[in-house]
Amino acid sequence: QVQLVESGGGLVQAGGSLRLSCAASGSIYSINRMGWYRQAPGKQRELVATIIRDGSTYYADSVKGRFTISRDNAKNTVYLQMNSLSPEDTAVYSCNAAVMPFYSSGPRDYWGKGTLVTVSS
Repeated sequence: QVQLVESGGGLVQAGGSLRLSCAASGSIYSINRMGWYRQAPGKQRELVATIIRDGSTYYADSVKGRFTISRDNAKNTVYLQMNSLSPEDTAVYSCNAAVMPFYSSGPRDYWGKGTLVTVSS
């Protein structure tokens, strides 16, 4: 009923930038928290950044100063601006959202399918 769709991944050289987008759709009453996770080859999935509806944000230490998370509440969309990319940022980036659907007693977590970001040396 609720779907998250990521876009914006691709191939970029070290030092470059990409902007990821994640749009939520479906029977959504509200979205409190939206965030981005990533999983690099051979590594565990890690939290990259989150943003609450009021605009408060959290960033992993590894991306502070380089990545910026933002959201457009009217469009139920979250963005991740990634600057100064390095090969260590190569991963599948997945969108996550705590969604309050219509006809639900509480929020539920939803995940997108992920978008691949590859950073070359």
